[in-house]
Amino acid sequence: MKNFTVKNNLLFCLCALCLTFSASVVGQSEVRLEKKWETPATLKEPESVLFDAKSNVIYVSNINDPKAGADGNGSIGRISLDGEVQEVEWAVGGMDSPKGLGLSKGLLYAADLKNVVVIDTKTGKLVKTIAVEGAGMLNDITVDEKGEVYVSDSDNKKIYRIKNNKASVWLEKDFFQKPNGLLAHRNKFYMVDMNAGIFYEIDKKTKALRKIAEGLQGGDGIAPIGDDFIISNWNGEIHYVWANGETKKLLDTKADKLNAADHIYLPEQNLLVVPTFYGNTAVAYEVVKE
Repeated sequence: MKNFTVKNNLLFCLCALCLTFSASVVGQSEVRLEKKWETPATLKEPESVLFDAKSNVIYVSNINDPKAGADGNGSIGRISLDGEVQEVEWAVGGMDSPKGLGLSKGLLYAADLKNVVVIDTKTGKLVKTIAVEGAGMLNDITVDEKGEVYVSDSDNKKIYRIKNNKASVWLEKDFFQKPNGLLAHRNKFYMVDMNAGIFYEIDKKTKALRKIAEGLQGGDGIAPIGDDFIISNWNGEIHYVWANGETKKLLDTKADKLNAADHIYLPEQNLLVVPTFYGNTAVAYEVVKE
């Protein structure tokens, strides 16, 4: 009788373990992407996209230089929610290699090598250039609930905060390899280290780091989706990251030589928009959960 009980308990535990494992696998497999539209290949090395709800338009940063150098060729374009390129170069002048974008108080901020350029969203005119002293390569931008702008410096392992049109170091860690994607969301702060492939939550008060997920080498942009996240890999991958740190690859376009740069997710439209960099397009996908 005792042996029978032990065997049954063991069998029960094994079944429970199998069910837990199966549920985890099923949970990961329930999300997929379904392509909805793709712009014409008229964009100029698009690195980042950002939705402006007031104007109902998607801004796109055009690097327009394979070497991403200081050449004055950078610009900001605008595309519609159905993939129409309204203006390839809506804002021009004073930009070299614009990447990450952020909106604060009616102004569009763009990370541009060693500066952050500020553009009037009503006119498309450059209104200010904020120099970031000692910057290496400014990369991504996010804006918190107070309207304060943060920008990553991938070369110098720093995150700057811009306040009153002045930049100061907000976070710097020696073990960072290449901080890239930033996200301020629901009073929390997130960052993906591109080379290390680590996705962090950062305590805004203490600056303590909590590792959420690993294995995301090439991590570029971060977009929230409910309690979870979608993270792009610049080399051409899109990953879904659950809040518990589990990950699933949703897209891989490396074989097509298409990148996946700093994307956005629009919850009302259930639309993920991904700039393809050298592909010179932006591609939109519906996020399907089954």
